[in-house]
Amino acid sequence: MLDRKGIEDIIPQRDPFLMIDEVEEYIPGESAIAYKYVREAEWYFKGHFPGNPIMPGVLITESLAQTGAVAILGMEENKGKNALFGGIDKMKFKKMVVPGDTLKLEVKIIKRKGPIGVGEAIATVDGKIAAKGELTFAVV
Repeated sequence: MLDRKGIEDIIPQRDPFLMIDEVEEYIPGESAIAYKYVREAEWYFKGHFPGNPIMPGVLITESLAQTGAVAILGMEENKGKNALFGGIDKMKFKKMVVPGDTLKLEVKIIKRKGPIGVGEAIATVDGKIAAKGELTFAVV
């Protein structure tokens, strides 16, 4: 398991844009499972939406991307590098994510060729799918 310090040792994101709180497990180059504890004090809830806070889908997607980055950048040959978005495919949002939710983030790397790859990404809350899709990345 990785705490925030362990995550920061692998990926370059920092507060307020570090979107995962802990990593339950990861297999470098293959997969990662992480968690985001959605707190009422999150910076984005001030404007999305006042009186009806909902985690933006793009930030759920970013949380998934950071989870995938742990798997990719956890590889010895990628240490100190960055993983950038190359594309987002088939992303569907099925459930609202609100303060108090624990977002489970699972990414499995399904394709890799050189510095480019694709991860199958699923975010759930209490076992129910909140979002799922495919994320293309480029390691630079």
